[in-house]
Amino acid sequence: VVATNVAGSVTSSAAVVTVNTSRIVNLAIRSNLAAGGSLTVGFVVAGSGKPLLVRAVGPGLTAFGVGGVVTDPRLELFDGASRSIGSNDNWGGTAALGAAFTAVGAFGLEAASKDAALVATLQPGSYSVQVSGVAGVMGSALVEVYEVP
Repeated sequence: VVATNVAGSVTSSAAVVTVNTSRIVNLAIRSNLAAGGSLTVGFVVAGSGKPLLVRAVGPGLTAFGVGGVVTDPRLELFDGASRSIGSNDNWGGTAALGAAFTAVGAFGLEAASKDAALVATLQPGSYSVQVSGVAGVMGSALVEVYEVP
């Protein structure tokens, strides 16, 4: 390190500098949706151009012994001004989404499942995801938000 002021410069001896940082790279919330109800989860993005994987899992929970799930969850992503900026009903087993699941360490979903997922690149700001059951279906749902590396 070189420290400089009006009196001159001084060079320090060699040193190891360790910077410890931590951040949340995944948020997951499981809740029960009442008939015709929805679950809204808010989050804030810092930095720039963060790709995020957002999932609404219902049928995929049965592999973990969870019963009474929302059989067809739908997700909708909103910006801080409550404008819809993306949505998904059935993720469809696309290769790009499957690769995102693997990249973040998320459990896989069956390609034909009615679970919902999307990847969106978000700028700094407030966001929310709203999950509802298609046709007002009720039950347990898992909302997940992952930072994609």
